[in-house]
Amino acid sequence: MVVATGKSIVKGIAITKIRVLKEPDRKIDESLHEDTDAQVKRFQDAVAKVIDQQNELYERAKETAGEKNAEIFEVHAMMLEDEDLIDDTEEIIREQKRSAEYAVKESFTAQAKVFEEMDDAYLSARSADIYDLENAVLDVLLGIDPNSFAPDEPFILVADDLAPSETVKLDKNLLQGIVTRGGSQTSHTAILARSMNVPALIQVKDISDAWDGKTAIVDGYQSCIYVDPTAETMEMMMERREADRKEQALLQDLIGKESRTVDGTAVRIYANIGGPADLPAVKENDAEGVGLFRSEFVYLNGDQSPTEEEQFQAYKSALEALAPKQVVIRTCDIGADKQVDYLNLDPEDNPALGFRAIRICLTRKEFFKTQLRALLRASAYGNLAVMFPMITSLKELMAAKEILEECRTELKNEGQEMGCLEIGIMIETPAAALIADDLARQCDFFSIGTNDLTQYTLAIDRQNAHLEPFLDTHHPAVLKEIKMAVDAAHRHGIWCGICGELGADLDLTETFLRMGIDELSVNPKSVLPLRKQVRGIDLSLPEEEKEEDFR
Repeated sequence: MVVATGKSIVKGIAITKIRVLKEPDRKIDESLHEDTDAQVKRFQDAVAKVIDQQNELYERAKETAGEKNAEIFEVHAMMLEDEDLIDDTEEIIREQKRSAEYAVKESFTAQAKVFEEMDDAYLSARSADIYDLENAVLDVLLGIDPNSFAPDEPFILVADDLAPSETVKLDKNLLQGIVTRGGSQTSHTAILARSMNVPALIQVKDISDAWDGKTAIVDGYQSCIYVDPTAETMEMMMERREADRKEQALLQDLIGKESRTVDGTAVRIYANIGGPADLPAVKENDAEGVGLFRSEFVYLNGDQSPTEEEQFQAYKSALEALAPKQVVIRTCDIGADKQVDYLNLDPEDNPALGFRAIRICLTRKEFFKTQLRALLRASAYGNLAVMFPMITSLKELMAAKEILEECRTELKNEGQEMGCLEIGIMIETPAAALIADDLARQCDFFSIGTNDLTQYTLAIDRQNAHLEPFLDTHHPAVLKEIKMAVDAAHRHGIWCGICGELGADLDLTETFLRMGIDELSVNPKSVLPLRKQVRGIDLSLPEEEKEEDFR
């Protein structure tokens, strides 16, 4: 038996045979070619074909993984239309009399290395997208079938890493587990694994092509894979897997049940979504509402800013589908790790601390008004709450509310129908936590974004994989800031929720309930496990002694 360890992305047990995804042999023709026009034509035809492939992958991914996860393929298609990349490739063909394959390898790799060397972690990670496109174009030129990896029985996928185009082609009904040599918490591999809820390990350094066809066990609890497991290990893991299946079946019994502790304390369990495509998961997992609709994905899905009507339709569809349940929509949170070319934002040395979210909206008033008008119009079709991200001062909050009221007046004069809506903010900076009393006087609710709150409190770039060893999501400073926000909210008669990753951390559920958190918004698949956790807590009993006291 071989045991290899890594980092667990999704807990669980997978038991079946391994299929190793191997890179095809892309042998490059390095000879000289006098007929450069023919080579340029081959390159142009290959690019056109790959653009069609990316558009097909987008449609397929939209159906299986949701529009949010599919958008990368639209970005890929746009990358292949980049004039600099096209010109550089054709220049190599014409001036060096090289084959189309040689020119693609040279120009695409050069551009990927430019991204690799960037200090910004998000932009550096985009090099993987360039390499993915390079391989796609080379496969067309070399006649390599991109669908050659097609297992016809359940399998554990083992690979160096997974490109977006590879993940979307996998048969999700057969894929039982994922193990990769590379990857990070925010990689495409991790996103796929979480959306499918299959056991997954990343950063497993000891993977081998020799594993292909062997029986294996992925243990997401112990962050390891057993290859050719012993009979004893197999029996133990099969028992654990069966226990997991029984637990999942029991979770279905919680559908329709209240999210209420043993002593009767109620908490609302909402879902985080990226757009209307995620609504089926909200319903299937019995979320009590939506605590975070990431409206920026409406902006990321096109090559120009969405119109008021386009936004109105997206928000309206979500509100109608879930009415009378509440839907909390966050206003545009573009910037930092979420960039759009059409906004023409200047490059920044530290985008996480730069021009993003409410800062963009307040300085581009007409851009902001388009979204606010769409939200106000949509409020007539359901139970809407709107929250502003990255608020650090009372001045920013008041400015945002003033523009909202300006839009309300305009729509009223136009005879547009509007409904009632709550107005809140995200507490995701230490500044907001420290002045929470002042902010609460001007809000209907707080929603704590623990991802950014942790980033800014601990001075750790959440996109930088090298800093993961230093990241302590349970840091006392972060928990104290959460408690400050909850207390301030309640002093002023408003509710306070959590919409960041910590909301689904079952080790903190009781801590949050004792703080007085009113709502927890999590990934749809985390709703029922969280409800189970809540229903097993008795707040009337003394809290177990802890090193830190956050009360």
